[in-house]
Amino acid sequence: MTKQTSPTEPPRGTRSAYVTELLRDMITRGDLESGSRVNERVLVEQLNISRTPLREAFKILEREGLISIQPNVGATVVAFTMDDVEASIEVLIGLETIGAERAAERATQDEIDKVAELHARMVAAFEDSDLMSYFHLNQEIHQNIIDAAHNPALSRVYAAECARIRRFRFAGNRDRSRWERAVREHEQIAEAFARREGPLLRELLRAHHIAGWQKARRALEDDRGAEDKAGSSS
Repeated sequence: MTKQTSPTEPPRGTRSAYVTELLRDMITRGDLESGSRVNERVLVEQLNISRTPLREAFKILEREGLISIQPNVGATVVAFTMDDVEASIEVLIGLETIGAERAAERATQDEIDKVAELHARMVAAFEDSDLMSYFHLNQEIHQNIIDAAHNPALSRVYAAECARIRRFRFAGNRDRSRWERAVREHEQIAEAFARREGPLLRELLRAHHIAGWQKARRALEDDRGAEDKAGSSS
């Protein structure tokens, strides 16, 4: 059993930014299901907020491709096919292939130390079975490695693509054995980055994405099969 938590960091900035992060987590965990309409009234009561920051959050998530807003319909969680997600995974692998060696060459010592610190916090979250905190830190590690390539365009595209499919990547770590393996893979990634071994870092990141997506796809397909079976028997 894993703990379900809100974002790992306390609220920062505007109220709408905090609400946006809460909604991202709800989409990631599946609390707001793919293709479902988002009920404003229920969320206002559940999160104890006003409609203004909620609607501002909807607009941010629409720009990220997570929510669709239609007149007379409202906000709906965007549905992706498995092929859509696999295509995005291929893009992420390509971006990390570009970024890994550059990051190993260009990273400052502070950036290397930051990844090491995030990794230690991620391992602590794993040991606490805090999956959402682990996932936030995991995503932050990948982004920090890409940012260390010091290519703003690469960082921007990578962040946007990660945001779109984060709920699908999250699914793979619901399996404890895959989660344990992912932690070991991240240990190797952090070490390769610290040693500035660019080609090794590139291949470790590639293998990590492929293994994670294979497990996530199976988990999502199992969930979908169970839903279809339940629907047909009702």
